[in-house]
Amino acid sequence: MIVETPHGPAEVVIDHPDGEPRGLLVLGHGAGGGIEAPDLLAAVAAAPGFVAARVLQPYRVAGRKAPPRAPQLDEAWACVLTELTARFPGVPQVHGGRSSGARVACRGAVVADPRPVGVLALAFPLLAPARKDGTRPDRSPEIDAVDAAGIPALAVSGDRDRFGVPPVAAHREVVTVRGDHSLRAQGPVRDAVAPWIAQVAPPCG
Repeated sequence: MIVETPHGPAEVVIDHPDGEPRGLLVLGHGAGGGIEAPDLLAAVAAAPGFVAARVLQPYRVAGRKAPPRAPQLDEAWACVLTELTARFPGVPQVHGGRSSGARVACRGAVVADPRPVGVLALAFPLLAPARKDGTRPDRSPEIDAVDAAGIPALAVSGDRDRFGVPPVAAHREVVTVRGDHSLRAQGPVRDAVAPWIAQVAPPCG
């Protein structure tokens, strides 16, 4: 599916379940990566019965690797959510992504209509890369806003992630698996996501 945004078209790859969907899982990619990242595919596998929509941001569709500023990412994400909500109305939504995509999902979740029933943050980069002065900006306010809004979240990170691991919070579960920021081990990621997603969007009946 192609979604027009103010910043160019976004591409959405949609996997449909057999029968009526029990939910909609929307996933964004990392800054320089794509929608075939191992942890994104593991998340799709962990959500049987869901429509799974993997979103390629306009800058990646255009062939660029460097992402634009956050407001552009967020606006394109919101356009995609609007289209998906119209196409799959009335089903619970789980928003998420890996790294930069997890940040976008967290920022968008607190203003989305409808609000997601959960946010999946894969390899959420708690600390930014070091600046020239050695400081590393803290990105925890983005994921903490999800918790403050009372939205359940699951953060899955590698135990050697150089960007840090979010802490447990009132509405946030945290799972660390063996690995680094790339989260290439699909089995452990799938095993972490599956019970959580079944909890926030239980199967019908």
